[in-house]
Amino acid sequence: MTDTLHIVLDDTAMTAAGQGNVLTSRLIHRAHVEPGWFLYAPACALVEADRTRPGTAEHLASLPGVTVLDLDLAAALAIAQQQTWATAHSQYAAQPTADRPDGAVIATTAPHRWASKPVRVLDLTP
Repeated sequence: MTDTLHIVLDDTAMTAAGQGNVLTSRLIHRAHVEPGWFLYAPACALVEADRTRPGTAEHLASLPGVTVLDLDLAAALAIAQQQTWATAHSQYAAQPTADRPDGAVIATTAPHRWASKPVRVLDLTP
């Protein structure tokens, strides 16, 4: 067992960060100050969050504890079949990789969105 924690923010969590959600703010703070905490913002989810709450993308991308995940070819091919790119890119980002062999947890304020998906969820609903 490792103390490393990988968390993917979905678009609802990103929007919540700009609306004063305490749980999201704590995640961002811990990812900045604690070794082994990694916070990811998939680009497609970042765009959707910015559509909902303008300024969100620029703000989150400037935070030192948040890593923006680009939409590379592998991600684009994996999500092109999905209805919403924001959800699909978040789900893709949570899958296991060489850097994240156990995958990542998706942080969200809409846990019902993930009920039928094969991902672990961290509910940030206050």
